Amino acid sequence: MLGEWTPTLSVSVVIPAFGHADKLALVLASLAGQSYPAHLMEVVVVDDGTPEPLVLPEVCPQNTRLIRSAPGGWGSAHAVNTGVAASCGQVILRLDADMLVYREHVESQLRWHHLLDYGVAMGHKLFVDFDPDAMTPEHVLREVSEGRADTLFDRESADPHWVERIIDGSDVLRTAAQSYRVFTGATGSLHRSLWDAAGGMDADMVLGGDTEVAYRVAQQGAVFIPDLDTSSWHLGRSQMQTRRDAGMRYRSPYVANRVPDFRLRRKRPDRLWEVPFVDVLVDVEGQTLEDVDTTVSALLDGTTSDIRVWLRGPWGGLTDDRRSPLDEECLDLRLIRETFRGDPRVHFVEDDPDTDPRVTYRSRVPVGPRPTPTALAELVETANKRRVGLLCAPMPGATRAEDGVLRLERVAAFARARHLSPEATGKDLDRVVEEVHGTHWMPGEEFVVAEGDAQPVSPAKLRKDLDRALAEADRLRARAKRAERKLRWFTPGLTGRVLRKLAR
Repeated sequence: MLGEWTPTLSVSVVIPAFGHADKLALVLASLAGQSYPAHLMEVVVVDDGTPEPLVLPEVCPQNTRLIRSAPGGWGSAHAVNTGVAASCGQVILRLDADMLVYREHVESQLRWHHLLDYGVAMGHKLFVDFDPDAMTPEHVLREVSEGRADTLFDRESADPHWVERIIDGSDVLRTAAQSYRVFTGATGSLHRSLWDAAGGMDADMVLGGDTEVAYRVAQQGAVFIPDLDTSSWHLGRSQMQTRRDAGMRYRSPYVANRVPDFRLRRKRPDRLWEVPFVDVLVDVEGQTLEDVDTTVSALLDGTTSDIRVWLRGPWGGLTDDRRSPLDEECLDLRLIRETFRGDPRVHFVEDDPDTDPRVTYRSRVPVGPRPTPTALAELVETANKRRVGLLCAPMPGATRAEDGVLRLERVAAFARARHLSPEATGKDLDRVVEEVHGTHWMPGEEFVVAEGDAQPVSPAKLRKDLDRALAEADRLRARAKRAERKLRWFTPGLTGRVLRKLAR
């Protein structure tokens, strides 16, 4: 219960600010009235290049610093990174400079971090109209300190944040497919170790940085916790409320390039992006060119084009020394490399590459079977529908569970499993994933083209065939119209009708 426990973790409240000193003064006054122990809380305000530099007001927490954003960048994300680097708390609480918080705001979020170190606590807020002359910092401090922050504004005229619809519709995020999406609006906290593991904010994200960093935090195995007791007032309307279309237009390409499961990105399935959606691992050692070509080409031609394929094999054994071209021992390996080296999505490695935490899924595909064009998309859909961290599909003809199994691993689930059991590897790690995120087994026949079936046609070829058919239909339609005109000209009585018309 709030107020009935003893905190021990230190927290750094980081506030990026650009202008609006009147709002910042009220925000700092509300932080000065917090229930969390003052000796465990520091506040770092980062001035992001305000033309007339900000100054700290008289009413603010006792351990408050104002610093300038580091040179070499600008924007909220860059300022947050500057503030985090200058802070020392075990927990980082990000807060915008226009959010007046209730008395228990910090305490309510910090209680979660005393229980687990991979949680992300997110606060609640209401948007209200702001009148700079309506109240003073001294008044805010008094009301917040005495637990009356909820009376500072009229709740009936306030607007809720859109994330509440997701929270309410997903059993408080328990059934949300992308819980990281609600980490936006800039009141949230996490352990510094989790922040460091994710790599902080992307300073190139002038807008949309909250969503992007939340995705990378989620990829580290974080669990997102909406804390409805962490209330606040947002002073004024947000940019996404007043200029939503322009804001989405700007954010979409930046987020899509960095967040593989961003909903707008899936509307462009034939495009390549900076961060692939799936990392596909294929072991080609000892395999023939024909078998590798059957499997890998089908993956590259599939409906999920934003993939990265890793071909693992003893590539170091290939040399340029004189050899018998048709009879060398490594002939198939050499032909495999030459076949795929021109595709920028294909990479050649001798060992399994390290897991890329930015990529949503990691798949292991056995050589030989020809995946259907929609195989990867259907695997992802099934994993999301079942909400599992590991999906396994034995291929037809596989005699052992270790051989011929198509695997789809959710990178975030495996990251959480490694965090909880650092020593676990292989099957032991799979068991941890099963315990914390679930595993699903299913037949692999539906993901591969059966022998004897027709070669699957790619969507690109189908589009070309359709365009060709439509063009031929237009040509035949024009030919029919010409024939109709000729038929009318030679119809009996046509000459007389033309002469009578000229006479009239």
